[in-house]
Amino acid sequence: MTRLLIVLALWILGIGTVVLGSVGSGAWWVIAVLATASAVVGTYDLLQRRHSILRNYPVLGHARFLLEKIRPEIQQYFIESSTDGMPFDRETRDLVYERAKGTVAEEPFGTERDVYASGYEFTTHSLRARTAPDTVPRVRLGGRACTRPYDIAMLNVSAMSFGSLSANAIEALNAGAAKGGFAHDTGEGAISPYHRRHGGDLIWEIASGYFGCRTEHGTFDPGLFAEKATSPQVKAISIKLSQGAKPGLGGVLPGAKVTPEIASTRGVPVGQTVISPPSHSAFDTPVELVDFIGTLRELSGGKPVGLKLCVGSRKEFLGICKAMIERGITADFVIVDGSEGGTGAGPVEFEDHMGMPLTEGLMLVHNALTGTGLRDQVKVGASGKIASGSDIVKRVIQGADFTMSARAMMFAVGCIQAQTCHTNRCPVGVATQDPARTRALDIPDKSERVYRFQKATVASAQQMVASMGLDSFSSLRPSMLNRRIDGQSTRTYADLYDWLMPGELLDAPPEGWLSDWIDADAHRF
Repeated sequence: MTRLLIVLALWILGIGTVVLGSVGSGAWWVIAVLATASAVVGTYDLLQRRHSILRNYPVLGHARFLLEKIRPEIQQYFIESSTDGMPFDRETRDLVYERAKGTVAEEPFGTERDVYASGYEFTTHSLRARTAPDTVPRVRLGGRACTRPYDIAMLNVSAMSFGSLSANAIEALNAGAAKGGFAHDTGEGAISPYHRRHGGDLIWEIASGYFGCRTEHGTFDPGLFAEKATSPQVKAISIKLSQGAKPGLGGVLPGAKVTPEIASTRGVPVGQTVISPPSHSAFDTPVELVDFIGTLRELSGGKPVGLKLCVGSRKEFLGICKAMIERGITADFVIVDGSEGGTGAGPVEFEDHMGMPLTEGLMLVHNALTGTGLRDQVKVGASGKIASGSDIVKRVIQGADFTMSARAMMFAVGCIQAQTCHTNRCPVGVATQDPARTRALDIPDKSERVYRFQKATVASAQQMVASMGLDSFSSLRPSMLNRRIDGQSTRTYADLYDWLMPGELLDAPPEGWLSDWIDADAHRF
């Protein structure tokens, strides 16, 4: 309403000064021209659908786009200083924006990164490079007990709940997923009407609050779960054990934010604060967790059921592996969430000092599953700072089969990293429940951007694989990813890290794993 009043005021000022200019001083004509021009620009901003920032901030919003044209020092200062502490650098953000808009993402004058800095990574290309295939790569989720497997894309929308994101943002993400044929993780906030409106494939995330399938006391309700999980749109179920933004910590949704719509979606009382416990009540041990996986698979009609976690203790994950072997029930997939990723709000101490980074967590899960002979049955997903084709390639080399992206997908629907998510005043309508701000996010336009970003990023990853002389992602090996150790030397991931052989933990555990393997208990976390 405020923005409408401002534009209306500019029109009144313009018309009024035209009248004054016609009967009085010529100076009024200068004001009339400026006011009328601003009114015209403001009216256009309100009516156009491409830029959310202009719809919410007519006239003034153009200052942001002006800064984008000032390269490089001034833009670097204003943009970087306004997003201090965010994990994506300007180069990566620009890459996402360009791909989402469908423009060529190329940079003149070479890389902005210091290629001789310690930690710099690069892949090994081949002089027998190939042309990337036209086929879209897929990974099958579904082990031996899964009767309704799902072929997931290489890049998908990671977990972001309705409530943390606006209804329009959820719709745009799902519409983009529907058009591109990739999956949309619901986040722990359950399946909302906005997840269903466009029919995109869903991964339903079940967390400790059991939103969407909970009793009035907050425990798991099998009947409600089965009713929703058997929907054709739901392709897989993900049991969230922990998340990268706040591993080992449950969430709190203040009562003021529990609107009738959110309450209906989550299955909670309107206006009452909702607390997600730090751990599940449906199971207490690895064996009980594995049995719960089997239960959800049966209730969903044989769909893939997996786990999502930010890795903490290697011993605990090995306990889950032992439980899967003991019970003869395996997860169909494990999504590893890196501590450096995540869009969910969490205490600073948790964000900075709790949980394992994605690279280490991913390699641990891959090795644990390989060493216990389960890797061929359990697919591994990587979630955390996935924004480019090179990110996909690196994560596959480190042990992933597919990837999930949250923040880059937010960029695709218009996020500008204003860092006001917690205030409910997101300037582009992405992370807010304010209807006046949400309306600025045009669903058809932003869904197309989500589609274009995902398609271009996967295509880039395919071309990188082809440039390495390979036919598919399955041919990637640790020896193909290099890390600079210092200014004079680099080593491959095959040299830097130990990689277990299939069944090695069962036959002859290596010394570095022996202690944790012995201590791992299928009946105790």
